[in-house]
Amino acid sequence: MEKARRILQGDIRTASHLIRDIEDNVPEAKSIISHLFPHTGKAYVIGVTGSPGAGKSTIIDCIIESYRSMSKSVGVLLVDPTSPFTGGAILGDRIRMQRHIGDKEVFVRSLATRGALGGLSKAVGDAIHILDAMGKDVIIIETVGTGQQEVEIINHAHTVVVVLVPGMGDEIQAIKAGIMEIGDIFVINKGDTRGASKLSSEIQGILELSSCHPESWHPHVMRIESMDEPERFQESVNRVVTKITEHMSYLIEQNLLKERIRRKTVNEFVDALKSVIFEPVMDHIIRKGELDKIVDRLMKKETDPYSCAEEVAREYFQNHNDK
Repeated sequence: MEKARRILQGDIRTASHLIRDIEDNVPEAKSIISHLFPHTGKAYVIGVTGSPGAGKSTIIDCIIESYRSMSKSVGVLLVDPTSPFTGGAILGDRIRMQRHIGDKEVFVRSLATRGALGGLSKAVGDAIHILDAMGKDVIIIETVGTGQQEVEIINHAHTVVVVLVPGMGDEIQAIKAGIMEIGDIFVINKGDTRGASKLSSEIQGILELSSCHPESWHPHVMRIESMDEPERFQESVNRVVTKITEHMSYLIEQNLLKERIRRKTVNEFVDALKSVIFEPVMDHIIRKGELDKIVDRLMKKETDPYSCAEEVAREYFQNHNDK
């Protein structure tokens, strides 16, 4: 298949078009992903999550710079809110990553959530496969920043970095069980501002007392300072990248990376199953004009959601088998 061949050769334009087709549910896109899938599994995936306005994009920009200094090829997926008018991502990728535009070894793409829960786009799993097949050594995912729903990132990333900032309610956010469970590295941005020491101590205290982290790796709390001094800020981010590398080595040495890959694979299969079963059924009842009738019946309490769903599924699969 020509498009798959181009992506395997690192063609950015073809990759961008395929990601767009995935977001638009173009049927051909799934076939191309099937051709690319055997060539995936080599990239290391880093998830960056945290509250809106915590500085995730600025930190990611420096993470890219750090990996490029090691001659690593980098792919970045920025999961943004959806425009209510166009259905696309509101925030533009090139607005935030301008210094890497001319670098052919850096591919940055925004994805719209389009109503997906968990702070991630439905297309993110397939987009990871595309960047992986292109030959990216490192893939970074930035989530939309929707609080506790951010936990879905654990289903895609090998290492999860949680970015917090003093004075934005992160003291409360940090104690939420989901966030504490998914974080492998906690980064306090603006670490030289008021409240940073308090936030760091609180997170450290919770980590010391909690047994919520499922693996023996003890999450690290790091502070990034001097945002107004680019060189010092980059040095701080370089230390975070060093810690990410340490975590990767730990997962490999302790044979834990396979567990994370398995969890990621299970999640991908479940998403694919929903796509193959749920979406065709929904398309079927919408095309027949049945959805409004079903909703009316439910609102009148003439049936219940479970009985109605069973009825629709039974009718759909019976008609499908008869053909």
